[in-house]
Amino acid sequence: MPSPRMKYDGVAVAVPVTVPYERFSDKSAQWWIARALKMLLDGSGLGKDQIDGLALSSFTLTPDTPVSVTQHLGLSPRWLDGIALGGASGVVALRRAARAVQTGDASVVACVAADTNRPESFRSLVTSFSRFAQDASYPYGGAGPNASFALLTDYYMRTYGATAEDFGKLAVSQRANASATPWSLLQKPLTLKNYLDARPIADPLRLFDCVMPCAGAEAFLVMRDDMAQDLGIPHARIMGTIERHNAFSEDVVQDKGGWSVDAAELWSSAGVGPKDTDFVQTYDDYPVISMLQFEDLGFCGKGEGPDFVRAHDFGVGGTFPHNTSGGQLSTGQAGAAGGHLGLVEGLRQLTGAAPNPVHLVNGIGLVSGFGMINYDRGLCSAAAILSRSSS
Repeated sequence: MPSPRMKYDGVAVAVPVTVPYERFSDKSAQWWIARALKMLLDGSGLGKDQIDGLALSSFTLTPDTPVSVTQHLGLSPRWLDGIALGGASGVVALRRAARAVQTGDASVVACVAADTNRPESFRSLVTSFSRFAQDASYPYGGAGPNASFALLTDYYMRTYGATAEDFGKLAVSQRANASATPWSLLQKPLTLKNYLDARPIADPLRLFDCVMPCAGAEAFLVMRDDMAQDLGIPHARIMGTIERHNAFSEDVVQDKGGWSVDAAELWSSAGVGPKDTDFVQTYDDYPVISMLQFEDLGFCGKGEGPDFVRAHDFGVGGTFPHNTSGGQLSTGQAGAAGGHLGLVEGLRQLTGAAPNPVHLVNGIGLVSGFGMINYDRGLCSAAAILSRSSS
C-alpha cells in the first residue's frame, strides 16, 4: 500500500508571470529565465537574496545546467532542482517546491520554465530528444511528435468515435479564449471551417491540431503562507497533487495516461469532486490529449470524451471553462514553458489577475500536465487541484 499523502498545509502559490512570447528569438534561454525572475521579484516585492530555492525547466539551456544559471543570475539557493519532464514539469515543480517549503529546506522557491526558439531549434530538439526516438522512430521516417500523435489520434477516433469536428471544437474555443489574452501569439479568429480546411500535417492531424513552437517563459513562486500574507500577495493554496510516469507501458497504443491511476486519490485527498471545479487547464499539445485528460481525471468515463466535448461550451463563460488563456494551441508552445502555462493561468484565475476571468463559484481549479514523448507515447502525467485563498 502506498503511504498516505501529506496535505500541503502552510504553503502558498503566488505571482504568476509570463514573459510575452515571440515566434522566433535570438535571445538565449538564460535571457528568458532572467526576465521571468525579474518579473517574480517585481510582483512580490522580494529581493533576489530572498529567493532561496529554484526549480528550473528548459530544453534549450545547453551547455548550461540549472546550477550554471545560478551563477549567471547571482543567485545562491539552498535548494535547487532541474526538472526535465516537459509538459508535466509545472505541476511536478509545484509539488517538489511545496514539500521543500514545508520541510524548511527553502522559504521561497522560484519555479521557472523558459526556452528560446530559433528557426532551426525545433528540428535540433526532435532529432536529439531521446535514444528511443533515434533507434525506433527516425530510422523508419518518423520525425518528431506529429507522426506519433497522428497515430494516437487516429486510434482514438476509430476506437471511440471521435470526429475532426470534436477536436476542432476544442481548438476553436481556445482561440476564442486567446482573444482576451494579450500575450497569445495566435489572435486571428478561428472558425470550425478554417480548422477543417487547414492543410494536413500528418493524417488525421491538421495545422490547428498542432502547437506552434515559440520562445517565452512562465513562472510562479511557492512560499510559506504566512510570508505571502505578510507581503500582501494574492495567492492560492494546494488541495492535492499527483504525478505518474510510464503508466500502461504494455498498451500497444496510448489511449490513457497516468492520471487514471491516481485520479481517485487526487480528488479524495483534495476533498472535492470534478463537479466542484470552476475551470480546468489541460496540457494541450494536441486536442486528443485534452480529451484523454477529461476522461482520465474523472470528468467523464473512458471513451466518453467525444460526447463530453459535444455537450459542453469551453469558453470562459461556458459550462466547462477550459484552457482559458487559449492554451498552447493558441498561445504557442515555448518549449518547457508549455508545461507551466496552464498552471500559471490557473493561478491568475484564482488570484484575480486573469485578463479573461472565469466566474468563480467554488474558487477551485484543476491543472494537468503531460510530457516527454519518447517515440510512441507520453511518459509523464501530473495534475494539481488549487483553491483560492480566503486570506
